[in-house]
Amino acid sequence: MRKVEVKPYSVKWKLDFETESKRLQVIFGSEVTDIHHIGSTSIYGLAAKPIIDMMPIVKDISQIDRFNAEMARVGYEAKGENGIPGRRYFQKGGNERTHHVHIYDEGSQEIERHLAFRDFLRSHPSIAKQYCELKEELARQFPDDIQAYIEGKASFASEIERQAVRWYRKL
Repeated sequence: MRKVEVKPYSVKWKLDFETESKRLQVIFGSEVTDIHHIGSTSIYGLAAKPIIDMMPIVKDISQIDRFNAEMARVGYEAKGENGIPGRRYFQKGGNERTHHVHIYDEGSQEIERHLAFRDFLRSHPSIAKQYCELKEELARQFPDDIQAYIEGKASFASEIERQAVRWYRKL
């Protein structure tokens, strides 16, 4: 069973991203055009579940499945699209997850959504603080129920995302 732990921001998260990003670059080689740190661990000062969310952008998503064995050798479990068409998703760490990798083709609308959410919270500290407080409260309420935690923050996260995409498109 996965525990719900929201931890205070750690500068280590950026270093963890940089280290793993280099590993992914070696695995995927020239197929990768960029790798972004996304999710709550990418937002300075924001408490988060200490799982590094990474978003490699690739030239051709249809080529990614051929890297599944190599990803498994470095501890990742391939999950295919995992509910989002056009994505390839990998998890590392089992029930003690350390990394999530969300891979998209260049030009995917999902890229904008993730970057908008991240950049909006980076630029709007009062909203980031509200989101942080909600996550901390939900983690206290539901330490053994990851689904309740996710559902508890879903509405607020969706509202942030709507605002973020509008804001991002005006930049």
